[in-house]
Amino acid sequence: MLLQDTALIYGRYLRQSLRSRFALLFGLLMPLLYLCFFGPLLTGLPLGGQGSSWQLLVPGLLLQLGLFGASFAGFSIIIENSQGVVERMRVTPVSRLALLLGRVLRDTTVFVFQAVLLVLAAVAMGLRAPLGGVLIGFAFVALLTVSLGSLSYAMAMKVHTPQEFGPLVNAMTMPSMLLSGLMLPMSLAPAWLDVLSHLMPFRYLVDAVRDAYVGSYTTGHMLYGVLVALGLSGLAVTVGTRVFRTAGA
Repeated sequence: MLLQDTALIYGRYLRQSLRSRFALLFGLLMPLLYLCFFGPLLTGLPLGGQGSSWQLLVPGLLLQLGLFGASFAGFSIIIENSQGVVERMRVTPVSRLALLLGRVLRDTTVFVFQAVLLVLAAVAMGLRAPLGGVLIGFAFVALLTVSLGSLSYAMAMKVHTPQEFGPLVNAMTMPSMLLSGLMLPMSLAPAWLDVLSHLMPFRYLVDAVRDAYVGSYTTGHMLYGVLVALGLSGLAVTVGTRVFRTAGA
């Protein structure tokens, strides 16, 4: 029943996304602008990491896509909540976990699709990376979307207006972007900032994907990245499901 319910919710929201093709492409705009206007500035610079500047920048942009896209996913459920859609779903026999997973898996599908388009654009601009590393990058985007999407929906169920939700999300995403080394490796930072960045879970995901893009699959960065990504996903889905079960009860 869980699989059936999840597939039902997933199909409903995926059809909504497919009807808004402009929104699908617009979500790719920010990382694409970074790729086109920021990427060429790094070419040939000593960035303190393995591989080319593109192999350092593109993994960060992939995770930036998941970070900002999934974190703001909760806006949609605030609108549904105000219109009574969520409450009507919650009084049906459908699994509460399915109500969350259907939405999160839709978001994952959308952001992985956008990640594929971003990588294709990066290849046209000079990115060269092993296929295995590229696929690992997509897997990390998916796990990050599951984590942040679940937390975003849970947070959105606890607030009442977009005006409350927006500042909360910004307070989470901006420090995450600045301290995780999405744009540039934290090895370039002062020692105190590098140490501080290790308290940010997304730092481990970024380091793992960058290693994958240069063909290093057995490093400590990869192990830590996988463990952090899986741990965050499990915790976030658990929290999100609990909120869906109890909110408004």
